Amino acid sequence: MNPLYQQMQPQQQGNSLLQRFQQFRQGFQGDPRQQIQQMMNSGKISQEQYNRAVQMAQQFQKMFGIK
Repeated sequence: MNPLYQQMQPQQQGNSLLQRFQQFRQGFQGDPRQQIQQMMNSGKISQEQYNRAVQMAQQFQKMFGIK
């Protein structure tokens, strides 16, 4: 089974991907762009990983009808 699809399915504890994202968003502190830039500068993520994440975010925006 596709791991992304698996993550989107409600789990036994009722902790779906959307619920986990909402929890993450509520606990997030700071400027996201600054955080990403720091992660790229420190080597925690590569430009390729960043580009893939941006593409996935754009796909989610389309899927959920977010502009």
